[in-house]
Amino acid sequence: MPRSISDFGATFDRQFYLTMFVIGVAFVAVQCCLGIFIWRSSEGKITKDNLRVEIVWVLFTAVVFLMLALLGQRVWAKLISKPNTENVFKVEVTAQQFQWNFHYAGIDHLFGTTKTELINDAETNYIGLDRNEEKAKDDILSSVLVVPVNRVVELTMKSHDVTHSFWVAPLRFKQDIVPGVTTKISFKPTQTGKYEIACAELCGAQHYKMKSYLLVVSEDEVNKLMQLSQDEFQTTVTTLLR
Repeated sequence: MPRSISDFGATFDRQFYLTMFVIGVAFVAVQCCLGIFIWRSSEGKITKDNLRVEIVWVLFTAVVFLMLALLGQRVWAKLISKPNTENVFKVEVTAQQFQWNFHYAGIDHLFGTTKTELINDAETNYIGLDRNEEKAKDDILSSVLVVPVNRVVELTMKSHDVTHSFWVAPLRFKQDIVPGVTTKISFKPTQTGKYEIACAELCGAQHYKMKSYLLVVSEDEVNKLMQLSQDEFQTTVTTLLR
């Protein structure tokens, strides 16, 4: 797997490799048992069902996989739990066929109101932001996700149309975005750089085009970007992507 860039990446990787190891051992064991049963049956040594054996292997399998599920739930809980700090960088994410829309609060740290009736693709208002509202005047909309390094980031995610899935492999982060459901996820990136954002859910004929980039930059760079106008932000981010 690619090198992890999130604070919970090591925990995720340990769980992943543990699960693969247990499943691998179970697969080999089951195939060996199957071969033994076939061999013994061919010699007439197994002539009827063995209820005791069936109960044992069903219970053993249930216990092993329940333990893996509980361990995995602890890893998942870290991802979806509410950040225990007030110093959170918040971004609203709206997925649509076939692009990502990222909404930043701007310098005042207040998100403007969005209304479905104001959605207008022709005017590039893909999320229906009410630009007449005072707190929305400094808001920034972009197709690129820019976040600060070593700071908790909270994404509020929703879908404009069908089910999408936000996936950044180095973050060990994949989250389905379901229409009508608002999902909040938090993570802390630990390395600066440019990383691809993909949609991991087949969302239509042009699903393959639905990708963007995550830019992890310094805290100072993010603060400077949030003070720019919409056009200045786009120009600066385009330069950073090169």
